Amino acid sequence: MISYIAQHTQLPEKAITNTVALLNEDCTIPFISRYRKERTGNLDEVEVGLIVKFKEEFETLEKRKTTILKALEEQEVLTSELKEKIAQTKDLTTLEDLYLPYKKNRKTKADKAREQGLEPLAKIIMAQNANDIESIAFKYVKNNIDSPKTALEGARHIIAEWLNERPDFRNNIRYQLERFATISTKVIKTKKEDESAQKFRDYFDWSEALNRIPSHRLLAILRAENEGFIRVKIEIDDERAIHKMEQRTIRSQNDCALHIQLAIKDAYKRLLLPSLSNEALQNAKSKADDAAITVFAKNLKQLLLGSPLGEKRVLAIDPGFRTGCKIVCLDKQGNLKHNETIYPHPPKNDSKGAIKKISTLAEAYKIEAIAIGNGTASRETEALIRRIRFKNEIQVFVVSEAGASVYSASKIARDEFPNYDVTVRGAVSIGRRLQDPLAELVKIDPKSIGVGQYQHDVDQSKLKNELDRVVESCVNAVGVNLNTASKSLLSYVSGIGEKLAKNIVKHREDNGAFSSRKDLLNVTRLGQKAFEQSAAFLRIKAAKNPLDDSAVHPESYGIVKQMASDLKITINELIGNSAAIKKIQLKQYVTEFVGLPTLEDIVKELEKPGLDIREKAKVFTFNQNLKTIDDVQEGQLLPGIVNNVTNFGAFVDIGIKESGLIHISNLSDGFVSDVNAHISLHQQVIVKVLSVDKTRKRIQLKLHK
Repeated sequence: MISYIAQHTQLPEKAITNTVALLNEDCTIPFISRYRKERTGNLDEVEVGLIVKFKEEFETLEKRKTTILKALEEQEVLTSELKEKIAQTKDLTTLEDLYLPYKKNRKTKADKAREQGLEPLAKIIMAQNANDIESIAFKYVKNNIDSPKTALEGARHIIAEWLNERPDFRNNIRYQLERFATISTKVIKTKKEDESAQKFRDYFDWSEALNRIPSHRLLAILRAENEGFIRVKIEIDDERAIHKMEQRTIRSQNDCALHIQLAIKDAYKRLLLPSLSNEALQNAKSKADDAAITVFAKNLKQLLLGSPLGEKRVLAIDPGFRTGCKIVCLDKQGNLKHNETIYPHPPKNDSKGAIKKISTLAEAYKIEAIAIGNGTASRETEALIRRIRFKNEIQVFVVSEAGASVYSASKIARDEFPNYDVTVRGAVSIGRRLQDPLAELVKIDPKSIGVGQYQHDVDQSKLKNELDRVVESCVNAVGVNLNTASKSLLSYVSGIGEKLAKNIVKHREDNGAFSSRKDLLNVTRLGQKAFEQSAAFLRIKAAKNPLDDSAVHPESYGIVKQMASDLKITINELIGNSAAIKKIQLKQYVTEFVGLPTLEDIVKELEKPGLDIREKAKVFTFNQNLKTIDDVQEGQLLPGIVNNVTNFGAFVDIGIKESGLIHISNLSDGFVSDVNAHISLHQQVIVKVLSVDKTRKRIQLKLHK
């Protein structure tokens, strides 16, 4: 396993060995990368994640080997040579090729030919020594074999299967598919005029090199095929592939050569090409999935680490026309204090009543910020709010509603607000997103947040694993307030999980707030291992021990105590005291288990304990003259917020229903290989309008420097 991981990651074997040992001890990626740097050689989260990936890959390979060996033993065909080949195999493709001759799901044409006694004839043909093969074939005319022609056809089926099972042929065709294959599409004529097919019309007649097709285009083509609008074909130079097989097989000019030639064409067209072109397409799909998942993961990370407003009293509005605007008032901790509905827009147009109501609520609940959802009637509601003269200064934010409706109808929302309907829950979610995006967004399935690229078309298991890893990474990077965190947020903390999160919340409800990290050990079923993995990622505000509100692990409290003692001050006096911290000689605290990487992290944390790595939320104002796409004109310079990043560019919210696209070619005057190197999710930008297609509701933008 260690050499397999080292081969794929190029990481030092000692670091891999120690990391694998920690993983086998049920340690999490955030814990290992943050608190076991001495053992891993200071590997970061990405490197530990790679070790996890290839460890799982190796285990899958070994498990498949065991299954295959058992099947071969049961068939009584396992030789010592075959067993050794399987043992030495280092990838699944080669392993499946070795197993192919013994893997029969259904009776093949070759099987039927063997049952008719034609295998000896096939061997004679392959020996290529016979000159009058038809005469020899006469000997096999019996039972269901009515002529030499039928006998030779059956023999060729057997030869075709032998050729199909040859690893050298399979690998050569794989190579040609990998290097030279094209993917082409043709529209299904009866579906060409379908309204729902028009979004795929670019792919009605398309051809491109398979190894160069961008992930988003391949996923779009495969979706169009799945929905029955087009047919997809993978092609290579058939003549070249067949010629290579002939060169390696035919070594005579007699009658046998003709039959081998026919068997090669049959093997290629009936067995090899369909199977291996499908494999090539699946490999391309897998790479496209990986690329799309990487884009989604980057977007999700940026979204989860979005700027929080912090503990402020918020009035949140879920805007609407006919059904009105749902208003909720939240306290600093996000608890619901009041809710009602106003109707400032058509058809009721009660803007005066709405302004009066909002003014009254803002004063009554000492509101410090207003969050407006960015859906229907958002711009009209924002304009209304900006007309109000509040007694105190109130910041106004437009907040993404993506996924809020999914949350409001979820079990989590029903458990939180059993006595309120979905509209109230949705408004609460909008307000809480402003206070702390991470704490609120963890309650929603990441796929529903709307920052991905073809997320419903990719491998769902792979997607879930990667997104869960991103959420876990973000939650633990920020840290969690033990006394206010929801069950959803706690479940992503290193070493906790869903059941312990539920137990923590229950313990908090029954016994009141936690006063120290040690109290965690009183939570039902939370043992020493879970405490070791989780404690340093959980924060307790105003705790008796100030280190309980820091990222210093409880196992290192003794070191901090010693540092303070050596400086003849208390821990409270040491925290945040730059002058005293500079006097600490780290080398004198190095032990067999604690090295400089851990000590440097401790000192960094002592300087700014519990520092939030996220920037604070900033107010943003769209162009107030823009209401619909009809107001957008070519050449305009507009403020906007990036609301999705893909491999082909970035989508920007310019304050109307339709987002504009900055194509990758318009992100810079030079060549752009990585969109994320030029732009990020939620970035506030100025864009130039290049074109407006009002019919298709498409706006092309350029990033303005």
